[in-house]
Amino acid sequence: MDKFSDTQCIQSSFVAAVLLAAGLAGGASDALAKTPYEGDGHVMVEPSELSWKPVGSMAEGAEISILEGDLSSGDPFTIRLRLPADYKVAPHIHPAYERVTVLSGTFHFAHGKEFQRDEARALPTGGLAIMAPGEPMFGYTGDEGTVIQLHGNGPWGIEYLNPEDDPRK
Repeated sequence: MDKFSDTQCIQSSFVAAVLLAAGLAGGASDALAKTPYEGDGHVMVEPSELSWKPVGSMAEGAEISILEGDLSSGDPFTIRLRLPADYKVAPHIHPAYERVTVLSGTFHFAHGKEFQRDEARALPTGGLAIMAPGEPMFGYTGDEGTVIQLHGNGPWGIEYLNPEDDPRK
């Protein structure tokens, strides 16, 4: 399963919409979370102003803050994920390009269908990774918590290669 099918993209969009509707994703402000920023003035947010909530599509411990956009639409989005120490992200794929910047800590990241810790590359604060749609990936944090920022265009979703890794089931 190397690429998302149209049905999987629709299902992932629906899951993202359900997450948003169920309040499982929070943002810096309601205005930012509903639409992408369209250049009307400046938007400035300090880290202390972010709202963090559990991520329904990830294992317990991960938290999300939606900075802009609607993950279920085709619009641009920017989110942050806060991951605790020793956190594992099981092999998965996304329906669109994923652009990840490490904001704090170290995120160990790799391309592959199977979780192989020794295959991951340590991306320190400031590190960047860009992955194509449908390309399998996995990652983990080390002995410290890590914050990563993702941005791209939706609709956004995640599909785990092993259905047993999916906490939504």
